[in-house]
Amino acid sequence: MAIPSEIYRITFLNKGKVYEVFAKQVYQSELYGFIEVEDYIFDERSQVVVDPSEEKLKAEFLGVKRSFIPIQAIVRIDEVEKGGVSKISSGDNITLFPVPFMAARNTDNQKSE
Repeated sequence: MAIPSEIYRITFLNKGKVYEVFAKQVYQSELYGFIEVEDYIFDERSQVVVDPSEEKLKAEFLGVKRSFIPIQAIVRIDEVEKGGVSKISSGDNITLFPVPFMAARNTDNQKSE
């Protein structure tokens, strides 16, 4: 009996939109702070009805071997039994995870008293 391959649904923010894509491989990158996504899966079941958001995703990821997505942009990663329809939706109700910022350094060479 063949072992079924794992399929992951990755939801992330990109340019103010929420992307939901399916892939066979997801793992932590050697680049600090990034997740690597490989082997994208697009729904090929129905060629009669064309979903414009999935067609846009297919065109955007055409020829992409591997994507590096910042950890702060990841909303959710799920392991699913079968792939579905990839989509882009508005990110109106999602706020980015807060990222700490560094305070500006005092560039003056004056000593404070």
